[in-house]
Amino acid sequence: MSIVRRNSVFDPFSVDLWTDPFDTFRSIIPAVSGNSEAATSASDWKETPEAHIFKADLPGVKKEEVKVEVEDGNVLVVSGERTKEKEDKNDKWHRVERSSGKFVRRFRLPENAKVEEVKAGLENGVLTVTVPKAEVKKPEAKAIEISG
Repeated sequence: MSIVRRNSVFDPFSVDLWTDPFDTFRSIIPAVSGNSEAATSASDWKETPEAHIFKADLPGVKKEEVKVEVEDGNVLVVSGERTKEKEDKNDKWHRVERSSGKFVRRFRLPENAKVEEVKAGLENGVLTVTVPKAEVKKPEAKAIEISG
């Protein structure tokens, strides 16, 4: 079975039961909702056989403005602040779509995450956080002799 993720605001079947159903609307109108996650445009979580890989688009954000932490032993937290562009009173704005302000994303890591080996890098406006996975030991099968 595959899961199809729909992104349409007007599609009633696009609701992800694991997230806040109003997140879509907050991302459309960040200034009205006060969404603290509006300053990040997108984030992805991919699992490979070796690691959990998180990517977040942070264009224009310097690495000094981003913080990556592990809280409570298994919650990956990416936070920071995108500063607002300086305005000149002689400027005439026609459209403002880029958000500014503080942002935070939290991801609950699975039990197999090696939180002591987390690595992060910011390149070309994309933050990549790699959380290695612990090897899962396969249970050993023991043959039992049948009497009789």
